[in-house]
Amino acid sequence: MTVQYLENIITSLMGKSKLKRNIESIIWTIVIVFLLRAFVVQGYVIPSGSMEDTLLPGDFVLAAKFVYGLEIPYTGVKFFQFYKPKRQKIVIFLFPVDKHRDFVKRCIGLPGDTIQIINKVVYVNGKLLDEPYAEHKDPRVFPPLVEVDTPFKQKMYQEAWMEGKFINEDRVRDNFGPVVVPENHIFVMGDNRDYSFDSRFWGPVPMKLLKGAPLIIYFSIDPEQPVWKLWKKIRFGRLFKIVLTA
Repeated sequence: MTVQYLENIITSLMGKSKLKRNIESIIWTIVIVFLLRAFVVQGYVIPSGSMEDTLLPGDFVLAAKFVYGLEIPYTGVKFFQFYKPKRQKIVIFLFPVDKHRDFVKRCIGLPGDTIQIINKVVYVNGKLLDEPYAEHKDPRVFPPLVEVDTPFKQKMYQEAWMEGKFINEDRVRDNFGPVVVPENHIFVMGDNRDYSFDSRFWGPVPMKLLKGAPLIIYFSIDPEQPVWKLWKKIRFGRLFKIVLTA
């Protein structure tokens, strides 16, 4: 057995060992990224203007997924629910009508809260809700769908709302309720009140559908600007803007 032969064997073994280490590194990187995305953080892109001017179409948002519990991927099973949503905080959730879509709205009502909107003004448990973030861009005020002035009408209105029967009814936009948010549910609205498809129309959000809370806008582009106007398309003033406290 020559020295050259031994050197070839050693080089071959070292090469295999290095390849093995590289493969293991790649596998562990994939596992860590998967775990981070599944349980810790996830990126979302804001697709519509329903949360203007807090969140704009084209905002890339990094969200904390563990805030409202850790979910076993693709099962809907949650554990370690550390926090419950707070009133007036922004939440990310699966759209109850189509669970293949993620929605971003603001939590307005908690379980047991009575929600009523009178001429675009929101009342929670009979008290005016201070909402500096709310935008009203349509000067029109739609009249109420029905006057809820008896216990019977209240009961019928509540049932119709919870069954999603207002989903195509514009008249609940500006005058709504009163309704009581059911147990283990929340009432959400977009900040762009006149152009937001939210709990007024399709009902309350089950807490089990909560996916997380937005932390920061890490990138933002203006979808209305052409690509070649890069200096205008990228919203530099929104980069790394904190959302969690909004």
